[in-house]
Order: sequence, then structure tokens, then C-alpha cells
Amino acid sequence: MNFFDQLKEETKHDRKTLLSSPIIVKAIDGTITLDEYVAFLGQAYHHVKHTVPLLMATGSRLPEKHEWLREAVAEYIEEEIGHQEWILNDIAACGFNKDIARNSNPITSTELMISYAYDMVQRVNPLGFFGMVHVLEGTSIAVADKAADGILSTLSLPKNAFSYLYSHGSLDQDHVKFFETLMNKIDDPNEQKLIIHTAKMFYRLYGDIFRSLSAHHGLPLAA
Repeated sequence: MNFFDQLKEETKHDRKTLLSSPIIVKAIDGTITLDEYVAFLGQAYHHVKHTVPLLMATGSRLPEKHEWLREAVAEYIEEEIGHQEWILNDIAACGFNKDIARNSNPITSTELMISYAYDMVQRVNPLGFFGMVHVLEGTSIAVADKAADGILSTLSLPKNAFSYLYSHGSLDQDHVKFFETLMNKIDDPNEQKLIIHTAKMFYRLYGDIFRSLSAHHGLPLAA
């Protein structure tokens, strides 16, 4: 079994637990409320804005033997720049104040996931960051399009209120194929074990964000 398949196999139960989060189920079956969707977007902003800084930190800390992986990180950076602004624009398209969202604080679960990501990259091993990539991109292609379709069919929102979800749904499949190629080049058993461990942690931490979401997002309507 190649490493990418091993990674999926050893984290499948963690993935299933995350995807069973009530708000994900509600989004897909069309019972989510506007406030819940905006609450999701608000927390997405707070973690997505760290993607590029985390990638930069990862690239700077990779050892020379992983120069090929540093080059891949550079490609990821180029593709991820500015995605947090898409989320703020979605919030505005929902009728809420995106500037207040920008200056708000993350909920505890979001802050903990981001803190763990920085700690992994800076203190433990930068390769651990790829556990987060696996979780976030894998979750996106699994549910983003279905969730956007479900929310769109339920709420009276314009299509431009879903730029983040639709851009991170089926369109992310090329990213996952690229990620699969990268992971299958990781042949050190200790590095493989680390990535599996961090993926399990990120499934837990990312799932905690979904389970902690409240409709009371604190964002006022746009003036």
C-alpha cells in the first residue's frame, strides 16, 4: 500500500467523525440557517488567513533533503494567496459586515487548531503541516459542493455568497491529486507516522470547530 492510501485508511474513522458534525449534515440536507452559515464563514476566515503564513513557515523549515517538497510548498502558496478575502466577500454577499468579521476574534476551537498548526511547524516538525493539508483539502472535496448546493437551495442568497465553498469543492480535486503524489514520495516510516498522527489531530481539531459553531456569530448586518 502506498503512503497516501495508508494515510486515508488509518484516518478513515476520524474523517467519518468529522463529517458527521451536525452543521455539516444540516448544510448538505438544506436545513442550515443563514446565521449558521455566516458563523461557519467567520471561522473559516480565521483559519484560512493563516494558510499562507503556515505554508511559508513550513517551507522555511524543511531540510535540504526535502527541497522537492519546498518547491511544492511554493506552488501551494501561489494558489492560496488571498482566499481569506473570498470568504469576507461571501459574508458581505450574505448581507453582513465583513469589516467587523475581519476584526473579530476566533472562537476557542479555531484558535486551538491554528495554535497547534504553528506549534507543529515551528517546534516539532514542518512535515506535520501536511496532516492539516490532508484534512482540510480532503474535507473540502468531500462536502463543499454538496454543502453549497444544499445551502443555496434553502436560503435566498446570491451565487456569489458561495465563492469559498464552490472554489474548494470539486475544483480542489487537482490539489488532492498533487498532494497524493507528494505524500507517496515520503518513504521515511517516522515521517509517515508523524503525518498520520497530525492528520488525526487535525480531524479532531477541525471537527471541534464545526461542533462549536453557534448561530450567535456577533456580526451585524451591513449598513
